[in-house]
Amino acid sequence: MSVLCVFVSLWFVEQCANNSVPLLKSGIARARHAEVVGRIMIFMNEPILQVEHLSKSFGGIQAVRDCSFDVYEGSITGLIGPNGAGKTTLFNLITGFLQPDSGRVFYRKKDITGLEPFEIFRQGIFRSFQITREYKEMTVLENLLLIPEKQIGEILWNAWLQRKAIQAQEARNIEKALEILRFLGMESKKDLPAKHLPGGEKKLLEIGRMMMVDLDLILLDEPGAGVPPGLQQKVLNYIKTLAQEHGHTLLMVEHDMDVIMNICDRIIVTCDGTFLTEGTPDEIRSNPAVIEAYLGTPYEANE
Repeated sequence: MSVLCVFVSLWFVEQCANNSVPLLKSGIARARHAEVVGRIMIFMNEPILQVEHLSKSFGGIQAVRDCSFDVYEGSITGLIGPNGAGKTTLFNLITGFLQPDSGRVFYRKKDITGLEPFEIFRQGIFRSFQITREYKEMTVLENLLLIPEKQIGEILWNAWLQRKAIQAQEARNIEKALEILRFLGMESKKDLPAKHLPGGEKKLLEIGRMMMVDLDLILLDEPGAGVPPGLQQKVLNYIKTLAQEHGHTLLMVEHDMDVIMNICDRIIVTCDGTFLTEGTPDEIRSNPAVIEAYLGTPYEANE
């Protein structure tokens, strides 16, 4: 999108908001106006993640084939496609759990191809998994306290040499963890072993763990999977908060198209292991190639 187009679009929605269009006097319309402006502004940002010509095969199966796309800073970007389209493999390639056969991954214009997962985490990238990976025997609070890096108490002799510094750092971490649990509505469960949490609250715990460190980019692999419908909206609201209020950029895989269409600023579609198209939710919803390859005519009809 050119700079001129961006400013023309911003001018138009601003004129609508200033009562040029009477409908926009309502609270709902003003909220929609703010959302539209926010989505337009995202495209003025630089890409935070650039995937260039990634390929990965397993034996004779080509899981990812010459796939390229960008993720813009401050966006919530969806990554969708049929089963076997290579979405989880792409996540594994981006975060170092797999090495590509060819292609490069750039994070803030720095080549991170080939780095180990812990090195990529230190760059400011966090990823979740389809199945949550909490420490089952540890409490909810302890699961959060494990996450911050460079804890002074991790070095054995500091227990004698820097006891006060350890205590001060632990107090700050506990305060932050309790604040996050209050935000998630889980403070009453802080002493509960994580294995006793229901599936939806395990997803919330994963969000809490993300919030314990300074992150720029979060990759979410099916955040709605296994979450009861009554709790799913709560999880999605917190995901929106991570982007809108905490400044994180999100790239998420999700098979629930209602979730993707309602939460994402932009959607990337893959098919047969490679890039098919990208666009806004409205553009993807009506794209004939996407309907044929993934959404299907029933989805189009339901709209």
